Amino acid sequence: MQLNQESAQRRLTDMNMGDMPVLEIRPVPTRVDSDWFVKYKKLCHEFMLSLTDSIQELAFMNLTQDEFMALISGHSMPQNTSIRFRIPLVWGGALSTDNLFMCWTFPQSQRLDKFILEQSGAQTVWLPNPTQKVYISAHDTAGGDGGNATADRLSQMAAQIAASRGME
Repeated sequence: MQLNQESAQRRLTDMNMGDMPVLEIRPVPTRVDSDWFVKYKKLCHEFMLSLTDSIQELAFMNLTQDEFMALISGHSMPQNTSIRFRIPLVWGGALSTDNLFMCWTFPQSQRLDKFILEQSGAQTVWLPNPTQKVYISAHDTAGGDGGNATADRLSQMAAQIAASRGME
């Protein structure tokens, strides 16, 4: 299905992600190196380490302290979270942290997959392109049980980690 920017935004609104910006691309099939997955896993680790600047968004995910620490220290992703490419490698996307974002697997990642697949065969494709590294739908930003205290606690922990890494 060929969408224009307005119809793409309307479709995302129907999926409760009307705040998701989109990027217009013309898919050009691109050869992907056979070792892409090894590089991707390393890139995911780097991406997780870079999330110390995304504390506000992470606070809305209502992660436990253990999940939060495992995430920003690059050890493991919390359950039901995904790291996605902004532009898929097969369409010319780069293996770069700038080409990644994180979101909930259910429902956001699954809805985004459906949104992209619905455009199969189109000359122009509208891809999800959130402004931040972590996408939390405005539909889901009611916050967690921790309120501001959660954000403050996570901010303090992230500042300590950044200081220990010399990233102040």
